[in-house]
Amino acid sequence: MNLSEYILLVKELFNAGGIVMPPLLLCTLLLWYGLGYRFWVMKEPKLMGVRDMLSYYQEHNDQPAKNIVARAVQQGIELKKKGVGNLRRHLDAAFYDYEKEIRKFSVLVGVVILISPLLGLLGTVIGMIETFDSLATMTLFSQSGGIAGGISQALFTTQMGLTVAIPGLLAHSILNRKQHQIEQDLSQVKDLLCHQTHIHHLTKNNSL
Repeated sequence: MNLSEYILLVKELFNAGGIVMPPLLLCTLLLWYGLGYRFWVMKEPKLMGVRDMLSYYQEHNDQPAKNIVARAVQQGIELKKKGVGNLRRHLDAAFYDYEKEIRKFSVLVGVVILISPLLGLLGTVIGMIETFDSLATMTLFSQSGGIAGGISQALFTTQMGLTVAIPGLLAHSILNRKQHQIEQDLSQVKDLLCHQTHIHHLTKNNSL
């Protein structure tokens, strides 16, 4: 298909959906932009457990980090080596950017998934009102499709709203599970580093 055919197709969709099609199109763009961003941020797989990862980077801290958790582990090890006081507070501050990054656009995606079917339903209601107004003046019978054509056009927006929301909901659920797993891993990194620091201090005090 060339550009003119795509433009014609978009015009037909807008004509079929009526006034709610521009906001539905905007919702579609926002939804897949947010999902694409979240997928890109969290796309790297975790190749080992948190404990193994911590041990590995403590021995090979010069190796490049391959995902968010690995970058957090390297940063946490550096803070631990510096011997900062109240390590937990420093780790919370250091990991905040990672936690913020994986949550980015999560609320936006959730809102779009919620309102898309409602926009579709609104379009259907508007279309049905126009259909019955046309029946009152009998103008609908002069158009191709008659009453069935008018109702079909009214239901088109509900179909579009569900088409936007259902795939988005599935992708959003998968990414949310990934986000929760990363958050748990980051919390485990904090616990392990603080535990190691505590054990180190106890050993040092006992040797004095």
